[in-house]
Amino acid sequence: MSLTGVPVPTGILFPQSLLNSEWFAILATFVAINTVMYAALAVAKVLPKVHRPGWLRPRHERGETRSIHPDAPR
Repeated sequence: MSLTGVPVPTGILFPQSLLNSEWFAILATFVAINTVMYAALAVAKVLPKVHRPGWLRPRHERGETRSIHPDAPR
């Protein structure tokens, strides 16, 4: 209670017109997407690293031989 006897709410309260405004909805959407992305990155950081399967070619290996002998092994 305040000194005048009128109860004062604790915390920050916004008027209904502010909560229904377009820019507030855009800001809330941005905050929601940012929160989901941050949580996904945090979870990805905690999980163990995923390695490539053995049947996939490594990046440094060519797809075909560049030798003058076309039947040479890679």
